[in-house]
Amino acid sequence: MRGIVICLSTLLVIGFLVISSQNSSSQNESSPVPATPTPTVKSFGATGDGTTDDTAAIQRAVDSRQGSISFPKGVYRITKTISVDLEKLGPTSVSSDGTATIIMAGAGPAFRFIGTHEGTASPDTVKENVWLNQRSPLVDGLEIVGDHPEACGIEATGTMQITLTRLTIRRALHGIHFVKRNRNLIVSNCHIYQNRGAGIFYDHVNIHQSNIVGCHISYNAGGGVVVRKGDIRNIQIGTCDIEGNMGDENSEPTANVLIDSEDASVGEIAIVGCTIQHDHFAPGSANIRINEHARIRPHSEEYRDGNITIADNVLSDVQTNIEITSARGVTVTGNTMWKGYTHNIRIDDCRNILVSNNVLDRNPRYHYGDGSTAKVGMLLTNCDGCTISGNHINGTGNETAALEIRDSRRMNVTNCTILDFSTIGLLLNNVSDSRVSDCLIQSDLPNSENAHSIQVSGGKDNQIVDNLFKK
Repeated sequence: MRGIVICLSTLLVIGFLVISSQNSSSQNESSPVPATPTPTVKSFGATGDGTTDDTAAIQRAVDSRQGSISFPKGVYRITKTISVDLEKLGPTSVSSDGTATIIMAGAGPAFRFIGTHEGTASPDTVKENVWLNQRSPLVDGLEIVGDHPEACGIEATGTMQITLTRLTIRRALHGIHFVKRNRNLIVSNCHIYQNRGAGIFYDHVNIHQSNIVGCHISYNAGGGVVVRKGDIRNIQIGTCDIEGNMGDENSEPTANVLIDSEDASVGEIAIVGCTIQHDHFAPGSANIRINEHARIRPHSEEYRDGNITIADNVLSDVQTNIEITSARGVTVTGNTMWKGYTHNIRIDDCRNILVSNNVLDRNPRYHYGDGSTAKVGMLLTNCDGCTISGNHINGTGNETAALEIRDSRRMNVTNCTILDFSTIGLLLNNVSDSRVSDCLIQSDLPNSENAHSIQVSGGKDNQIVDNLFKK
């Protein structure tokens, strides 16, 4: 009997040990294996102390082909451009969580992304090596600060689907610089601030399909979004705040959004849902300035490029809020603007333009300083085939007609409300084959008894009917 008790005790101990071993084995199998930390630029020798030259270490990290180039918190000083040759390196991203600053203490861009894409945005023109090695380079979450007269933020050439997001770029020459050829780019949620040149610069580039979304672009002396020549289509600028990109009284005239198609071809543009403003002290300043006098194509003598929509923006405090020259096929609609010190809207040498449902106001709440001197009128010259409809124009300076049309034909002005002008509500000067109808044109300003609701000088074959003038 005693032997049986001993055997049972032994069995219980053995069973306990077996069960414990099984539980331990099960726990080991289910426990996650600690992941190997992804190397950062500090793994390649960068210090991030703000003093040491980290150029070589960061270039080593890029050249390692690990693809994901991560910057921990720190200040990384570089003296040469970090070159990202996508064909050699493969898909590459450069990122931080918003805690890393790059000080560019040399000439040129802090980062230059180099691709070889020579096709269009059409899938059948994208070579397989581009998809394998170059697609969608990414820069995210960095601050880049210029510390050299020729330092820039980021430059891209030959890229396919580059995305630049959550960046702060300041005190450089140009913030973001696109050169040569790129396709399908996105710039989003960036702060491009206080650079000496352009905030975002399309520099004689061949580029189609580009979106600039949700950015704050301000105090860049050479302009906010600047497009200079090139072969460019499908620019979308949406829900951005763009302001003060004018330089000073000694600067050449620029604009918060400047598009220059002279002897090039730039078209198919949407500027939608932005606040765009400041500064009328800069000579020739404009919120949106577009010149679409493009190079001649073999199949047509038409020199005007275009196909542009400017919609639902808030614009103020410049010499001219919207200035359009030599364009064809433009819609300006749903915008609110004030404090255009020379004009709110100026359109010259254009055809097939629609200006509708805009508010051009003169609110006395903005008459602090020299605000009351803003003339704020609308001027169209040398135009053909334009519709001016449903606009509300309130108040102008003492020398400017609220709406003036000169040397134009086939102009259709309908359903506009023109109020509280000092001199002339609607002025037609050498306008022919045009119609003005269903407008309310009245002024209740003090001493407005000598103001003219409508004045016509020269021209022929016009119809002016069904309007309500101040008697």
